[in-house]
Amino acid sequence: MLVVIYSVLFHFIMLFEEKEFSWITGFYWTLTVMSTLGFGDITFSSDLGKAFTMLVLMSGILFLLVMLPFTFIQFFYAPWLEAQTRAKTPRELPEGTKGHVILTNFDPITINLVEKLKKYDYDYAIIATDLPRALELYDLNYKVVVGDLGDMETYRRLRIQNAAMLIANNDDMVNTNIAFTVREISEKIPVVTNADADHSIDILQLAGSTYVFQFMKMLGESLARRTLGMNMGANVIGKFDHLLIAEAPAMRTPLEGKTLIQSKLREKTGVTVVGLWERGRFTMPQPQTRIASTTVLVLAGSAEQLKKYDEVFSIYSVYHTTDAPVLILGGGRVGRAAAQVLEDRQIVYKVVEKRARFIQNNNYIEGNAADLDTLKRAGIQEATSVIITTHDDSMNIYLTIYCRQLRSDIQIVSRANLDRNISKLHSAGADLVMSHASMAANTIINLLKPNKVVMFAEGLYIFRTPVHAALVGKSLAETQIREQTGCSVIAIGRENKLNINPEPLILLGEHDEMVLIGTSDAEKCFMDIYQ
Repeated sequence: MLVVIYSVLFHFIMLFEEKEFSWITGFYWTLTVMSTLGFGDITFSSDLGKAFTMLVLMSGILFLLVMLPFTFIQFFYAPWLEAQTRAKTPRELPEGTKGHVILTNFDPITINLVEKLKKYDYDYAIIATDLPRALELYDLNYKVVVGDLGDMETYRRLRIQNAAMLIANNDDMVNTNIAFTVREISEKIPVVTNADADHSIDILQLAGSTYVFQFMKMLGESLARRTLGMNMGANVIGKFDHLLIAEAPAMRTPLEGKTLIQSKLREKTGVTVVGLWERGRFTMPQPQTRIASTTVLVLAGSAEQLKKYDEVFSIYSVYHTTDAPVLILGGGRVGRAAAQVLEDRQIVYKVVEKRARFIQNNNYIEGNAADLDTLKRAGIQEATSVIITTHDDSMNIYLTIYCRQLRSDIQIVSRANLDRNISKLHSAGADLVMSHASMAANTIINLLKPNKVVMFAEGLYIFRTPVHAALVGKSLAETQIREQTGCSVIAIGRENKLNINPEPLILLGEHDEMVLIGTSDAEKCFMDIYQ
């Protein structure tokens, strides 16, 4: 409308100056002035014409360069951009979605679990409570859905009735709300929750949780069970039917310095060494593999066989009666759980904690674990083991290097919060490293695939598979499964009975089932060859 008005006024003022132009020229002049191009080929000579030109120019700046872009952005571009954003972060899953896992928080456990879900072809969806967070996760290539954790409609839109599992790993009150809300919709969906406080376990179960775990407490207990002062025998870390998997540190045992063939473990106890941990690196055993002080043996056997191992090789009583303390650096949830396990076993321990409110008894030393005087007061010079439990991986790496410099012979067991820091902690000098994220993710995967696959430690898998047609009629020795894939056969299921640690000459039958152990890469290699 302005362009038309200005074009008409252009003709009248030009006539006033005794000039005449076509209507096309009028529109041409108006647009060049309003858009600030101003070619200067058509100009006014009178003051009236120049004043009119300034009016057209100023209105062009205001409307074309300011108001029009603002209007376009506000009413056209912004709604289009929001629609694109909502398309990236949907508020519901497709109607046919089933067998998926719903995650209600994004943390190290979720990061670890998502990788494992991808490996076993499970679909998943992470609930984000706000759009910016959803976009952030989307940009990280995670499958995310926007929703309210306490709204039943959120779970209906996520097809909760067809889901394989829901994971609630928020704080205790939010987890209670989630479990209670989900149970209003579905009574069958398995709900796995994490509890921070002991008294929350019963509440979460009453709210409808199928499984309640205290992953931080589990981590502290696992760290404590792996110390020298606890037990130098076989520490059971998992069960697969009647088959038990155990870890046994070689440090200060009769096995230290011997090769596997020299140790005669199978002849003396019946257990089979199915792997060795060497500061975070898992290797398959060979007859000439030498057992070092830092080696942790992975054993497979029945309860009777592991008991025999303890009778022959355990030096539990030596450390059980010593006054040398086990040092725990950090008195948080993980540190307190580790201390409770040691106290239950009547093992001397000292906890170093700098926060006064966490000091519980005379076994606690108030101070900074990075301070030499504090460590000396705690007994670093006499300690058999040190457990590093802080929630900061950078601090854990620092303390690991520090303790290794102070004591080259001490056993260091450390916590890792992110899996990428596990190798760093081993390089820094830690003998054993455990991650609560991996522990929690492994526990959940084991619930998803019961009796099919079991995960232990960092990347160690036990899985069950029928005997492939190419292996039928061959003995274990002839199959060369270990040489080809890196997996070891630790049991054979036949007629509903499990033959644990079968002899190499046993023949594989058509209806037999094998139980194998190996790393993630070894399992993948086996599946590629025999599936």
